Amino acid sequence: MIDEFAKEYLHSELRETRQAMLWKLDGLGAYDVRRPLTPTGTNLLGLVKHLSVLESRYFGEVFDRPIPQPLPRWDDAAEPGADVWATEHETREEITDRYRRAWEHADATIAALTIGSPGHVPWWPRPDVKLFNILVHMLTETSRHAGHADILREQLDGSTGTTAAHAAPRRDTAASEARLATIERAAEAAAAKPDHHG
Repeated sequence: MIDEFAKEYLHSELRETRQAMLWKLDGLGAYDVRRPLTPTGTNLLGLVKHLSVLESRYFGEVFDRPIPQPLPRWDDAAEPGADVWATEHETREEITDRYRRAWEHADATIAALTIGSPGHVPWWPRPDVKLFNILVHMLTETSRHAGHADILREQLDGSTGTTAAHAAPRRDTAASEARLATIERAAEAAAAKPDHHG
């Protein structure tokens, strides 16, 4: 009983976080979903592309249930990092559809297996795993990237939250600037104290 509860709980959280990832693209143009917003090139559409690869590999290859569609690889020596950005020839629809197909394949794997079903992750130090390990891993990965997406989206237009229904209201410019100034003053004051290092 507890195993089924744990499996459904983790799966439900994963489904919600996947939706949050796609919601981060809503209302943005082709440039804004693709443009690099950090020095390492992190971008919204690239995060979605990357997660489609992760879902397909972890819920596919790990349980000997490979996804039938070809996907970019994260370990492609010819083009390292190809899974974390969208080329000019890849459309938003292609990438989001691929992510949804990866979900469908993952969901079928999750439904077909018990939480204790064995899998094998050859690139992990301890490669023998259970479905439980992979559910936790993918929920963690997806949540981590949803956090990245939240920050990237906030940089673009100030939008935050996980869904349209739970979006934080936008502050007016004066209120935002006042809040930032307060936080900056606190940081400067803390750094000026002799007992603070670094």
